Amino acid sequence: MGNEDSFYDEPCYAISVAARMVEVHPQTLRYYERVGLIRPYRSRGNRRLYSPRDVDLVRAIVRLVDDLGVNLAGVEVIFYMKQRMEEKQAEMDEARAEFE
Repeated sequence: MGNEDSFYDEPCYAISVAARMVEVHPQTLRYYERVGLIRPYRSRGNRRLYSPRDVDLVRAIVRLVDDLGVNLAGVEVIFYMKQRMEEKQAEMDEARAEFE
């Protein structure tokens, strides 16, 4: 599992490749970064590099926007709430383990 996670977070795709993978224009990825929805890795030459996790995140954004009609502010709220729910679930799991 550790190896799979490290690959999942490994920045390996240039912006043109990542954009092709999710079928959006590279400018769309730049815009998503500018509004704070994604944070691709920056190489020493300041080139954006996307990990498989980043690509999946962009796919989720595109799905919310295109299929469900959510605006980018809504996407941000959804992602924030998802993160909070995962944090609370981890806290509950920890408390449950202590109780048992």
